[in-house]
Amino acid sequence: MHWIDLSIVVVYFAAMLFIGFWFHRKNNNTEDYFVGSREMTKWHLGLSVVATDVGGGFSIGLGGLGFVMGLSGSWILFTGLLGAWLTAVVLIPKVHRRGVANKMQTFPEILQHSYGKIVALAAALISAIGYMGFTASQVLAGAKLTSATFVGVDIPEAVIIMGAIAVVYTALGGIKAVIYTDTVQWIILLSGLSLVGVPFALKALGGWEAAKVFLGAEMLQMTNLSISTLINWTFSIIPIWFIGMTLYQRIFAAKSGKEAQRAWFIAGLFEWPFMAFLGVFLGMLAKASFGAGIIPEAEMAMADNESAMPLMLKHVLPIGALGLILAAYFSAILSTADSCLMAASGNISRDLFNYKKSKNALKVVQWMTLVIGILAIVIALYIPSVLELMLLSYGFMVSGLMAPVLGFLIYKKPSRTAAIASMISGSLTLLIVQVGQLPLPWDLDAVVPALSISLLTLFVMQAYYSNESPDAQSA
Repeated sequence: MHWIDLSIVVVYFAAMLFIGFWFHRKNNNTEDYFVGSREMTKWHLGLSVVATDVGGGFSIGLGGLGFVMGLSGSWILFTGLLGAWLTAVVLIPKVHRRGVANKMQTFPEILQHSYGKIVALAAALISAIGYMGFTASQVLAGAKLTSATFVGVDIPEAVIIMGAIAVVYTALGGIKAVIYTDTVQWIILLSGLSLVGVPFALKALGGWEAAKVFLGAEMLQMTNLSISTLINWTFSIIPIWFIGMTLYQRIFAAKSGKEAQRAWFIAGLFEWPFMAFLGVFLGMLAKASFGAGIIPEAEMAMADNESAMPLMLKHVLPIGALGLILAAYFSAILSTADSCLMAASGNISRDLFNYKKSKNALKVVQWMTLVIGILAIVIALYIPSVLELMLLSYGFMVSGLMAPVLGFLIYKKPSRTAAIASMISGSLTLLIVQVGQLPLPWDLDAVVPALSISLLTLFVMQAYYSNESPDAQSA
């Protein structure tokens, strides 16, 4: 890599660390650290939400889908648009009102308000494990990008480098550092890919008509996917908008409920069509670049589908432009990794160990963020696929947490027993199918039967325990 490109990337990383130190000086308590004093507005929130949800994992993962499936890979983020808009209408008005009235900062606190402490503790554990895995997926995405573009840096080394940067500035800066950097990072990503990445890739290929020669007809269609794939994405991604700790933190950080709703509508539109088609289109150009010989066969033989797009960019971008694009991708990766770290830290420090009442609560959560980040780096060293790790983390959280959220949205007196039973049945089903590698019909993912059983358990148990005593509900 040329020293100019390397300098751009180094300056970017230095800027992220500076922001972390800057907000570290301004955080006085956990209210500042987790919900930014509840003063965030729609554009900062909206761009932060989409940057967190799409992030580096989906950016790299979308490129991999575009390389394999073509335009049809964009449907994965259509589920994101549906999830964002559904929560804006159904969830946010209720959650923001309760959150502000009760000074909530985390997702399990909203469940404790409806079901009691036991459900909140179970939710905190499930959410923390899921977000630790999701953080690992973002670190792995950054490692693949680094390994593909920096000569001599292998994936394990890159995992440690990316993880260290994300962990340090997040542990120091808190939610304000996360949200403000997310805004900048998303602008860098969208403009970098659309104004630099796509034009230079097309120029290297000799234009779109020349690129299409190396793409099968099915890659130019929106129907190049199975119904089961669409079902898997729907079950994994739409529910995450209802149970994502990172999203609840932003709802609680919003200046008002209306401001949060507007932010979610903005986020949905940026997910699909903007980022969805941009990501898969770059993956398609990578496929064409491999066919045209721009990506050497020897390099591609040592990589996977998710590494094809970074390899293409390394070969088609001129000096300086490569540095800008790498900064854009690192932006997306860090914007998701930092949010997931914040989520897992909040779950463990506030919800599991109740450090919110401690005099040293702020220092405790910062150290907790550091520890969780180290564990995420270890996970990233052992699981090879970014998209697989992301969807596995999504599936684990969705299977255990979606049912109790629907419970407090649907029922006036949601049953604690029904909530706990649904969480246990969903999580166990997912683990049994996943760990046992049980074959499912039609290539369905484990999250489909797990979530279905969890919801069925909730509805059946709610019918039997709808008249639980007030003491049982508030236990």
